[in-house]
Parts: sequence; structure tokens; C-alpha cells
Amino acid sequence: MLEVKSISKSFPGVKALDGVSVSFSPGTIHALLGENGAGKSTLMKIICGIYGPDEGEMLMEGRRLTLRNTFEALAHRISIVHQEIQVVPRASIAENIMLDKLDRYRRGLVIDWKRLNRDASEFLSMVDLSLPPETPVVELSAAQKQLAQIARALSDGAMVLLLDEPTSSLTLHEADRLFELLRKLKGQGVTIVFVSHKLEEVMVLCDVVTVLRDGKLIGTQQRSELTREQIITMMIGRSTIERWRGLLPVDTEKPVLEVRNLTSGLFKGMNLTLHQGEILGLYGLVGSGRTELAKTIIGEYRSEPGSVFVHGKRARIDSMADSLHRYSIGYVSENRKEEGLILSASVTTNLTITVWNRLRSALLRILRPAREVEQAEKTINGLDIKTPSSSQTVNNLSGGNQQKVSIGKWLVADCDILIVDEPTVGVDVGAKEYIHDLIWKMASEEGKSIILISSDMPELVQLSRRILVFKNYAIVGELDDLNERERSLDDTSMRIGRFLA
Repeated sequence: MLEVKSISKSFPGVKALDGVSVSFSPGTIHALLGENGAGKSTLMKIICGIYGPDEGEMLMEGRRLTLRNTFEALAHRISIVHQEIQVVPRASIAENIMLDKLDRYRRGLVIDWKRLNRDASEFLSMVDLSLPPETPVVELSAAQKQLAQIARALSDGAMVLLLDEPTSSLTLHEADRLFELLRKLKGQGVTIVFVSHKLEEVMVLCDVVTVLRDGKLIGTQQRSELTREQIITMMIGRSTIERWRGLLPVDTEKPVLEVRNLTSGLFKGMNLTLHQGEILGLYGLVGSGRTELAKTIIGEYRSEPGSVFVHGKRARIDSMADSLHRYSIGYVSENRKEEGLILSASVTTNLTITVWNRLRSALLRILRPAREVEQAEKTINGLDIKTPSSSQTVNNLSGGNQQKVSIGKWLVADCDILIVDEPTVGVDVGAKEYIHDLIWKMASEEGKSIILISSDMPELVQLSRRILVFKNYAIVGELDDLNERERSLDDTSMRIGRFLA
């Protein structure tokens, strides 16, 4: 169906692809794997016409293919779902799905909205997104926006479908529903290129695996011939070992954060306690209320009756600035593009923005650039952020490295309480291991208290020592016996499933 031959692509300061050749067969789910900055997204963007290669060529069904833009790619039935959320916020879900097909619904100068919404509903049902098609996209969560993007790609009738981290914000249920759909498309002869850092997904879904490292092709093999450890070794040049991290010395006599009968426009009577040195996991389906509760705690959303207590004293938090500067509470957003980063600013600015008050000159009250850069470079080295320099614009980094910057600014702030929402979305296996170690160290050695919101069940079970289960904007269950060695992912998943049934 599709072949790339000796593709090379360079950007200022980095060679993103170096002579990469891969063949993608029809009716195949083909995994494209590698660490952040390995060149996966660059190759995908060349295939769909966003970038042109510096060297090499593409062939489609044996014929040379030159694409100058995404419209030409769509004309050849090549469609992409980007890792970054790309929607028109003020438009409806249906308008976003049918954006490039509005002419089909014209009656003179009028759009047939009834037919457009009806057709869009079919694609929404395919991705299991149960919302009215007229709903403005601005009202959707990050996961719901991602599902809407997948629905838009399906509406293109693509024969080559490129998926860049399609499950990064999805729950297990939503991901399983997507996998059923992809298997159906595979049976219809569609070529699916699947980028994911979740190797569990690759092992159960994909037929072929291609691995890139530092812009070069490491190899292409049938997935059935590879073990998980072999794939990891191809990706990062070494193996990783999932290990028991030990017990957390949680001080249950010291509640550092208490939510009492908190109510907002979305939920009411919410109660939660976070203890000193604890990692508290929050699990639930999209729209269950986890992120909404977190944003209410930090003052991003307005609350009505109810109270938040920090270290036993009632807190008045009206903004994220209050939560950070008055109560030492940080929040790593699940949506780095829209909430977590200033994309047009430098890596230095993004990493140090939470501590500008500390970096100011005591006399002149102006920022000292040397101290800013020193702090930024320390964090860049610590998180292994791949960037030509600390002055690089964040928008030019790969998605995974952007995620590291989004986390890094809160690590620089050194908060006592940290709410981490989907911390390893779009992060490769090596960086994921590092971030897990970092979260564990903050709790176990530094006594930080952490709320971990994650749709990655293995991540949640591995790190959390207590889990609250959310459903329909309410806490419907609690697992409080996880701070022990004898526990399993399967058993914990089953127990959570019972609460969600």
C-alpha cells in the first residue's frame, strides 16, 4: 500500500530522520515505536503531507507519491490523528468532524445542519462518544476532544490511517472500544500506522513493529516474533525491569489536604483526604469528575458549599496562583498544549515560570537571566529533555519532551502537595520509568503528598497506595489496602471494575 524509501529530514540543530525505509502493507496494524525525539511524529507528518522530505521518496501502490499538503494526502485517502489536540473550540463536535466536508451539506447558501449532525453522530457512535453532535468542542475534556479527532479521521474514509498516540488520554474501556474499531478497519483492508508508548497495546493489537532511534531505523519485524523486553531494548538500547518499589511511609495522622462536602456545578458533597507522604490515585472513566475535582481544589473552577483544608487550616483558594504561592499546591495538567505550556515561549521560560518570584533580584525586583538559565538547564539534564538549548521554543519540541517540560515546571516549584493529571501521556518507556521513579522519590524520600490521576491502570497500581474510584461525578469506591507487596494488577483492576459496574 505505502512505502517510504531513504527518507531524511533535518530541522535547526537536529537531524530528525536519517535514511529511513519502511513498507506498510494493506490490512495491517503497523506499530511505529521509539523514544521521544526518535523521529516517529516527523515520519508521520511526511506521510500525510505536512512536511516534505529533504531526501528520499514515497510510493503508494508502486507509484511515486509527492504530497505538498494534507489536502493532497486526503485526496489519496491518507488521514492522520495527531498527538496534539487540533480542534476548533467554538465550533460544534459535528462541525469539527465534517470541517473539510461542509460543501456536501450545502443547499444553496444554507447548510443542512440536520443531515450533517445525523451523519456526524454515526462517527461519534463508532468511537463511543455519547454526546450530542451540536455540543461545542470547548466544553469537552481532553479525552473527549481526542475521540472527536479520531471520529473526524474516520469520516475521511481513509485507506491509510495514521494514529499518533490515539489512546494517550483514553481510559481502558475507551481504548478497548477503539481497538475493536481498528480491527474492523484492518479487516476492510485499511493500512493503520499506530504510534504508542504503551507497549501493552502494541502487543495485543499490532501485526508489525518498526523501531526508530535517534532518527535511524533500528529494524522492522513481525510483532509475534518479538517479546516486550526485546522491543524495549530496540527502542532504548537496554532493558527495563518493573520492580516493587517498597512501602510508602504514609503518616495517616497527618492529613495535609482535606476536601469536605465540596460542591460545584458538576458535583456535590465531594470528600477526600490526602495524607503526608501519600500517593493517592484517582481512577474513573472520562467525565467521571477526577479532573474537575482537581481544578476545583486549585481554584480553577468555582466552588459553592464545602471547604478545602490544608494542614488542618481552612484554605481560601481563588486561583492557581493562590494554590501555588499561598498553599504550595501544584497541578500538572493533562492538557499540556492548552493549559500546561506557553508554546511560543522558550524552554527556560516554561520551566521557571513557577519560581520567577524566587529568581528576581532582591534590589531591583527584576528577573536574573543567568539564574533562570541555570535552573532550566539543571531540570533539562535531570529529566533528559531533548532540546538543542534551553532557549529553544517549546512548540519545536516533540510531544514527549513537551510533556517533560510541563512536569518539570512544577518540580522546580518544589510544592508540598502535587496533583499530577496523566503524567506520562505521550512519554516513552524510558522517560516513563524515570517519571515514575521521580514521583515515588518525592513521596518516599521527600515526604511530598501526591494525587495521581491516571487512565493507565498499571501506572496507577504500581505507584498508588490508595485509590479512589470515580463515576458520574461521585466517589463510588475506595481501595485502601494497596500499600503492601502482595497485590496484582489483575486483582486490583477487577475490584475497580466492580465499583464501575
